[in-house]
Amino acid sequence: MMHACGVHASITANALAPNDHPIGTKRICVDIEYFETYNRKNVTLIDLKGEPVEEITPDGVETSAASYKLDCLVFATGFDAITGALQAIDIRGCGGKSLREKWAGGPRTYLGLATAGFPNLFMVTGPGSPSVLSNMLVSIEQHIEWIADCLIYLRKNEMDFIDANSDFEDRWVSHVNDLAEQTLFSHAKSWYLGANVPGKPRVFMPYVGGVGAYREKCEQVARDNYEGFTTTAAVKWQ
Repeated sequence: MMHACGVHASITANALAPNDHPIGTKRICVDIEYFETYNRKNVTLIDLKGEPVEEITPDGVETSAASYKLDCLVFATGFDAITGALQAIDIRGCGGKSLREKWAGGPRTYLGLATAGFPNLFMVTGPGSPSVLSNMLVSIEQHIEWIADCLIYLRKNEMDFIDANSDFEDRWVSHVNDLAEQTLFSHAKSWYLGANVPGKPRVFMPYVGGVGAYREKCEQVARDNYEGFTTTAAVKWQ
């Protein structure tokens, strides 16, 4: 939060430094002149970790230490990354089980593309894929092309049902978790782990093995006639 007055440069620099997490485990700001903005005389940085907001008042904001009058207040409260959009929809699979129920302890997918028990449900850059750790446009394109090729395969073979196998899903989830544990990502309270959403399971969601290795795995699965998936000609929803 910024307001019009000045503070000592070292205090501001300390508040902007990644003191509570290893650098790189949260998004690093590379915006032009972002840090320079805090050196302006009419800008002050208030560190809400040490001075939390207690109330929004008609004139501005009141923290635990002071009241700040504002002409305009812009809220930036974060977002429910990677799984939020999917779970905002009441998606139900076999037996009527909801995606929210299945993912109550954290998201479970095979390749970040499908989740067992939810036939014909494809996800784009979902949990268990490189997702937000990659160039998103390239990853979206790769997923869309993989899904389109899969649909062509199903049509060519007169199949109308495809579902991820639970054992392959278990292996993929373990693989994703094993790779994440070799990094420093788990040492930060970031939205990568859902730490910005109260009650959300703390699970590192993206695949950190690299886009190249991930793409090779997806291509191998397709070459092997969609290994790890069950395909049939008859849709079985119950």
